[in-house]
Amino acid sequence: MFNDVCYYSDMDKVTAAPETTTTNQPSSVVGSAPRSGAAASQVRATARQRAIIKPIPWDWDGGCTGYTPTHPYVRLYWTATIGPGAVADLLRLATAATRGRSLRRPTHLHVLVRVGLAHTHKGHVFVRTTIPELNAIQVRLLPPDLRRQHPETNTKM
Repeated sequence: MFNDVCYYSDMDKVTAAPETTTTNQPSSVVGSAPRSGAAASQVRATARQRAIIKPIPWDWDGGCTGYTPTHPYVRLYWTATIGPGAVADLLRLATAATRGRSLRRPTHLHVLVRVGLAHTHKGHVFVRTTIPELNAIQVRLLPPDLRRQHPETNTKM
């Protein structure tokens, strides 16, 4: 019924009839997974592996209050502010810091540093284990529905 179309790096386009088998495909199929016998440790030449870090808990000075990284407030409001990837990285960092474990350097670490949830100094990564409430500017930047639901907005009205 439909023809299968495959793209190879050494050919422009190859069209096969549905009845034919494609067991003799070259190993350079674009976008395909490596064959089962291929070494899994091969990484493309341009790929950089992220460094392994051991985050350190960074507690609040002066005993300020806040939320645990798994609290619904963090998942709802901080996700809307910095994005789901950054919040997932925050959860991984905070968990690793409290358990004393190492992990790969998060891809969204720069976002966490920008908003003050993480800090880097001389090769060390410090992560907040108590997450603060959003500040007034961050609350103003929330979508209207979330802004109305935010606890700080409701107490000031």
